[in-house]
Amino acid sequence: MKNFLSPEANRLAPYTPGEQPRDQQYVKLNTNESPFPPSRRVLKALSRAELLKLNLYSDPACGQLNAAIAAHYGLQSANVISGNGSDEILAFAFRAFCGTGRPAAFADVTYSFYQSQAALFGLEARVIPLREDFTLNVDDYMDFPGTVIIANPNAPTGIAVPREDIQRLLEADPNRVVIVDEAYVDFGGESCVPMIFRYDNLLVTQTMSKSRQLAGGRVGFALGSEALIQALNRVKYSFNPYNVNRLSLIAGTAAMEDEAYFQSCCETIRENRAWLTEELEGLGFTVLPSSANFVFARCGKIPGGELYRQLKENGILVRWFDRDRIRDFVRITVGSMEQLAALTDELARILEDM
Repeated sequence: MKNFLSPEANRLAPYTPGEQPRDQQYVKLNTNESPFPPSRRVLKALSRAELLKLNLYSDPACGQLNAAIAAHYGLQSANVISGNGSDEILAFAFRAFCGTGRPAAFADVTYSFYQSQAALFGLEARVIPLREDFTLNVDDYMDFPGTVIIANPNAPTGIAVPREDIQRLLEADPNRVVIVDEAYVDFGGESCVPMIFRYDNLLVTQTMSKSRQLAGGRVGFALGSEALIQALNRVKYSFNPYNVNRLSLIAGTAAMEDEAYFQSCCETIRENRAWLTEELEGLGFTVLPSSANFVFARCGKIPGGELYRQLKENGILVRWFDRDRIRDFVRITVGSMEQLAALTDELARILEDM
C-alpha cells in the first residue's frame, strides 16, 4: 500500500488519539471526556420526529446552532462558525491563515494535532519551546511573521496563559492572526472571547466535547471577526459544506442553551480537580497547576510509561506521551469522584508494592 501513497502523504506522522477500548470495562481517564451525561434538554431535543428527518441534509449554514452560540457570548452569528469538532475548525484555520509566506508557530509541548495539520498542508512551522516550568512565554512569539497558535489552557500541561499576555501578542502585529484554542477554558482559564470586539486578528476556537458533554456528537466552533469567519467558511465550502450533521446541530443548540447544567458540571470538575491534586501530592506526585479538566503529574518513584502500563493492567486508563520532556508524566482526566477514588486507591497500591 505504501507505493500508492503520494510522497507528501508518506511523510505524514498522523495524530494519535487516546485509546477507546471495546474489549474491557475500564475506569477511563485518558481522553478528557466528561463523566456526566448530556443535558436533559439535549435528550429531549433529539426526538423521534428529528430522527425521521435524517433522510435530509443538515443546514450547511448551521444557523440555529450559530445563533445559540452567538447569543451566549453576546456576538452576532456572523462572528461564529461551527464544525465537526474543534479539530475540523482548526484544520480550516490552518488552511485559511497559513501558507506561502505565512508559517505557523506553536509550542513544543502542546496539542500535537497542530504539528499534524502543519505537515498535512505542507506548511512551514516553527516549534517554540516552553519554559523549563512548562509555561509559555509570549515574548518568544512577538517577532514571528506568521500565524500563532496557542492552546489556552495548554494540553497536555493544563497551564493557562494570562489574557493580558495574549493581548500583548495581538497588539504587537495587527496583521498577524493569533489562534487561541480554548478547548479547556471553561474549567478555569481566562477566555479571550471578550477581546474579539477589539482585535480583528483574534480567532478563538472552542469545543462542546468537554464542558458540554458532547464528545460523541463532534461539535466545535470558532469565534472571531466577520472577516476571519468568512475566510473559514471559504475553506469549509470548498471542503465539506454539510459538515455538522442534523442531530449534532440540535444537540449543540440545546446544550448551549442549558446554562445551569453547564455551570454545575464545570464547578464539579473544578472541585474534583482540587481533590485529585491534593491526593496525588499526598502520594508523592508533582502536579502542574491545571486550569483544565485534567492534571499532568509525575512521580519520582516510577517512570510515566511504567505507571501507565500498570494502571492499564488493573483496569484504569490514563494518557502517557512517549515524547521528549514529558515522558515521566501521565495526564489524568478529572472524572467522577468514584472514578478518582478508584484511581488513587490503585496508585497507592502500586507505590506501596515498590
